[in-house]
Amino acid sequence: MTVLQAIILGIIQGLSEFLPISSSGHLALTLGLMNIDEGLLFTVVVHVGTLIPVIIVFRKDILALIKKPFQKMTYLLIVATIPAAIVALFFDDMIEAAFTSFNFIAIGFIITGIVLILTDRLKRNTKKSEDISWLDAALIGLAQAVAVFPGISRSGSTIAAALSRGIDREAAAKFAFLMSIPAILGALLVKIISVVRGDILIEEINFIVLGAGFITAALSGYLAINFMLAAIKKAKLSYFAYYVLILSGLVFIGYMFI
Repeated sequence: MTVLQAIILGIIQGLSEFLPISSSGHLALTLGLMNIDEGLLFTVVVHVGTLIPVIIVFRKDILALIKKPFQKMTYLLIVATIPAAIVALFFDDMIEAAFTSFNFIAIGFIITGIVLILTDRLKRNTKKSEDISWLDAALIGLAQAVAVFPGISRSGSTIAAALSRGIDREAAAKFAFLMSIPAILGALLVKIISVVRGDILIEEINFIVLGAGFITAALSGYLAINFMLAAIKKAKLSYFAYYVLILSGLVFIGYMFI
């Protein structure tokens, strides 16, 4: 992978991470079209890059959790993280194989599109962040667990699950984005362990390429997260649904003829 390719992929990751269109699906497609086989390491690194805008935008909420870690919101985030951790632990090979299957990715886009269309039809909800229950957190966590597969949007799935539980749109988006922090850090930890064990050789890692992807993902992610926070308030998620549904059709057509 060249630095230019890493920059392009970082921009794609940053823009698509916070928009409900599946960043992992877009990355997998782009890597396939570029004929690049970087495995999940690069994907994890650019996902870590998108943590920067989350920390900036939700710095007050994060600081409150750091100052008072033993509080309900901390426990809710832990509960919401457990399902994805279990799936990633036991289905790692299946997930990695899914990243190379354009058909699987296209199906994931279809699932995302349907979820977004249904979400826009939900009535406005009233539950605030302090009203989120343990069951709410667990169900939102299950949605995030499904979204570890490419093509299924993590932000779209978790926000949709939160809205279906009666949580208002602003609180749903905040909880979904805060959930991304332990999820992404957990994925990074898994890759660090792989390096330590020797499954990933450190001399084979191009840190310049990884750095370029990391920085561009952070910058473009900052733009995307602010755009998404504005969009979620206006209930226009169906626009993103039409995009991923069209994209899934193009993927199927491309797979048949290319």
